[in-house]
Amino acid sequence: MFVLLAVVLAPLAVLTLVGLVLLWPGGKQVSGASPGTAGRDLSHPEATVQTVAPYECPAPGQRTGPESGPRMVTCATVQARLETGPERDGIVTVEVPAESYRSGLEPGDRIKVVRVFNHQTGPAMYAFYDFARTVPIGILAAVFALLVVAVARMRGLKALIGLGVAYLVIVKFMLPALLVGESGLLVGLVGAAAIMFVVLYLAHGFSARTTTALVGTLFGLLATAGIGLWAAGAAHLTGLGDADGVALAVYNGQVDLSGIVLCGIIVAGLGVLNDVTITQSSAVWELHQLAPDRSARKLFTSAMQIGRDHIASTVYTIAFAYAGAALPIMLLINAYDRPVLAVLTSAQIAEEIVRTLVASIGLVLAIPLTTAVAVAVVKAVGHPGPPAPLPALPDDDRNDGGDSDAGEVAEDSGRSRAEVTSQG
Repeated sequence: MFVLLAVVLAPLAVLTLVGLVLLWPGGKQVSGASPGTAGRDLSHPEATVQTVAPYECPAPGQRTGPESGPRMVTCATVQARLETGPERDGIVTVEVPAESYRSGLEPGDRIKVVRVFNHQTGPAMYAFYDFARTVPIGILAAVFALLVVAVARMRGLKALIGLGVAYLVIVKFMLPALLVGESGLLVGLVGAAAIMFVVLYLAHGFSARTTTALVGTLFGLLATAGIGLWAAGAAHLTGLGDADGVALAVYNGQVDLSGIVLCGIIVAGLGVLNDVTITQSSAVWELHQLAPDRSARKLFTSAMQIGRDHIASTVYTIAFAYAGAALPIMLLINAYDRPVLAVLTSAQIAEEIVRTLVASIGLVLAIPLTTAVAVAVVKAVGHPGPPAPLPALPDDDRNDGGDSDAGEVAEDSGRSRAEVTSQG
């Protein structure tokens, strides 16, 4: 069985390495990012707010004529000290829009500003960009890492290292490859497979159990990619449903937005596939350990009972996660009082729905396959049963010893009572 697993995984590992080599962006130039453009003239230094001066301003999109009576909101003028950039320690004045000021802005807060260098007049201009969130996010990440290591110990540490490897694959391979126009389908499959090969073995070690989970995960990825390819074409997911997609298309003419949507579908299902396959594989091994003589059919049936519960809870998890991410868009569309079906099939929501359904289908298909492979492997490899009981003593010796011990205890008890009585 080990040989069969190796025969299945070895070609996939080779294809993954070949894909990394062929799709690696290398020195390819990203269209729209040539030297001398916004990449050099725009920067986002951080600054610390010194003073905040609120004032009334017209709401965005409102006319300011006397007849219209514009709705007024509260904006703010902020004096901030630059903490980074060429004018570090300088004081700049930036205007903060109403929606940002409403979220809370006080002296001492850190913000990001846009520095625009004007070639004609010379001095740089600054505008409010966003809040600086490095410190709170860093604190949350540190707490998360400490808790993972404290609870899961060495396995948790390995999982964190695997997470770092996954981050490097995404940032150093997948994103640059997509920006130079590589196929989103191939980039998603190759990147996801590379992550899984490293993460699963690093976190769970080299074993038949981990290899079984890897086979199920790769199968789920292939199913997700195939179904996602059809769904993206049939639903005409163009990637232009939000402002970010439009801005990316304007900035970089090479990028394939539909391919990016497909790649996102593959990556989105990666974490949950890893979760269910490793759990299902472990369930088979534990059930076999409890009852080594159980038949393969009964073992598969018992493990699938666990798998069905896992499917139900995980599908809810995926759906709620995507619903939470798309909640602002859903609120905005629903504010226009459009029919529910029209809202669900709009470009913004349709991408989330397709992503949820495709990932869920891949998950459902991966669980029975992983369970079947795990049952076949565990039956072929076998597992040591529970420890054998200690040999029983002969009946005569057990009875004699018991009676003797009981008599000695009774005699000792009688002597003790006698001694206490005489002393009294």
